[in-house]
Amino acid sequence: MKGVEIGEKVTGQDLTLKQGFRQARTSPGGRIIGLMHLPAFPSIAPPAVAGLLLCCALLGGCAGGRMAPPERSTNSLGMHFVTIPAGEFMMGSDERPDALAQAYPQYPRERFLLLADEAPVHRVRITRAIQMGQHEVTVGQFRRFLLASGYVPDAERDGTGGYGYNPSYDPASSARGDAFEGRQRRYSWRNPGFTQSEEHPVVNVTWHDAQALAAWLSQTEGRRYRLPTEAEWEYACRAGSRTRYHSGDAPESLAQVANVFDQDSARLWPQWRAFALPQHDGFSFTAPVGSFAPNAWGLHDMHGNAWEWVSDWHGDDYYAHSPVDDPQGPAEGGVKVRRGGSWHTWSFYARASYRNWNDPDTRYTLVGMRLVRELDATP
Repeated sequence: MKGVEIGEKVTGQDLTLKQGFRQARTSPGGRIIGLMHLPAFPSIAPPAVAGLLLCCALLGGCAGGRMAPPERSTNSLGMHFVTIPAGEFMMGSDERPDALAQAYPQYPRERFLLLADEAPVHRVRITRAIQMGQHEVTVGQFRRFLLASGYVPDAERDGTGGYGYNPSYDPASSARGDAFEGRQRRYSWRNPGFTQSEEHPVVNVTWHDAQALAAWLSQTEGRRYRLPTEAEWEYACRAGSRTRYHSGDAPESLAQVANVFDQDSARLWPQWRAFALPQHDGFSFTAPVGSFAPNAWGLHDMHGNAWEWVSDWHGDDYYAHSPVDDPQGPAEGGVKVRRGGSWHTWSFYARASYRNWNDPDTRYTLVGMRLVRELDATP
């Protein structure tokens, strides 16, 4: 339920680094799928710079093909941030239903016909570098925010609570067939129905709760915090890739990088076992943030663990007329986008291009957040 130009065909490694600050990545078919702005090194001859930077980009790093640890900074709540460079990428997906049916044979075919909002694939330019949370916001960080600010989250303020896991709850008893019990007052960010430590991603938080956290940090630290735009989120998730996941096209590739619906979760929902990854990751519910391998830009849990609110309103046809530079989403709407999937999400819905959405007032046991901190702006 849902609530050189990039794209240009090139041959071999015939890539141009314009003015010494752009690198390109190509698909197996020779089409440019990503451009990234890079700093200039005036003391080094341009050909040497181009060769060094392109080699690093294509190998995934400069040390034996491995990415160097990302530079990160830490804020007053203990959140770690890494810098995401400006650049360009192809956003969305135009995979045909036949190809998806072959990759996900256990899914009813009609599910592959409900993805029109992922298309058309379109060029997007992120014009300024940003800092993005290396991890999802944790329970402990959210708790420290509440204690310092006096803010009362929506699930507690309005007295209606959230959703949670109850082993005696039958999804068939819900009008929507919902996997979780709610809304009930006993469920909130404090209690999603399963045990979490301070290092697990906070869930059962609304879009408004995320906005409140960002506003408080901005005021407290004098730097602008916010939710990422949907375009920034997908750009950061892909980290130069053009596959279904930053780990590759195969759903099984998620086992090393994502906490999604697998055999550990399926033991609690055996009726959906056909949609579970064949692996065991040791987590039936959320995992401590950073438990899985990061993407090429040092970000953890961009697939799985908790759905992440972004700033945009959802629009079914927005991609058809999206601006190239820094798209912000529709000017108005009824539902906000969330991205990335969760610990309970089937692999098909954890793809980098998949768009889900909810009313901004939604609080759910699968939904959390990740923040952006701007490099060159004050509140």
